[in-house]
Amino acid sequence: MKTAPFLRLVPAVAFLLAPLAAGCSSDPVFVRGSEVEGLDDPPMSTGIDKRDMEQLLHENMKHLVASPLAKAWADAGDKPTLAIFPMLNETSQHIDSQLQAVLSDAETFMVNSQLVTVVSRERQNQMIAEVERQNGGQFDPNHAAQYGRQLGAKYYMTGKVYTSDERTAGGRRVQYFMFMQVIETETSAVRWQNKAAFTKALLNQD
Repeated sequence: MKTAPFLRLVPAVAFLLAPLAAGCSSDPVFVRGSEVEGLDDPPMSTGIDKRDMEQLLHENMKHLVASPLAKAWADAGDKPTLAIFPMLNETSQHIDSQLQAVLSDAETFMVNSQLVTVVSRERQNQMIAEVERQNGGQFDPNHAAQYGRQLGAKYYMTGKVYTSDERTAGGRRVQYFMFMQVIETETSAVRWQNKAAFTKALLNQD
């Protein structure tokens, strides 16, 4: 039976398994990505990883810059103020640190786009902590418009990551979705939204 292309062992995996195949010590081998081509390519599990997050964000940002909203920003040339609020984790996985990295990447992308003026993440975190002092300073998506008004942001970006997980006797399939929006602070009107998705699976090859 043919093996699906995405299940073939890539050079990185072959490199890591070579010492075991040769009968050498089974002690772990530490390597750097710059030393092993394709080290970040093979999935280590069905969980979401750095490369997956980057792919989802890239697809969403690509859609945003091609949207009517981005064209309107470019035509106006006034660089309206945009706040980037936390992404909600609707999965069962502990990916909060990865979501923080996604926010930093989104901030960098929007700054470099020169389409908007981005409110600093530090200022946003201070505002959220002030508003939510009685709730431990945690972000509340229901108060996003309030945060935006107090920050003087004309728009704010938000979103969430969620999954659909299926298991059978033959394996497991996990579908990941990153949903993102840009909302006008004054009116709460959704000016842009998009959903990027990808799938990971563990297949029984017997």
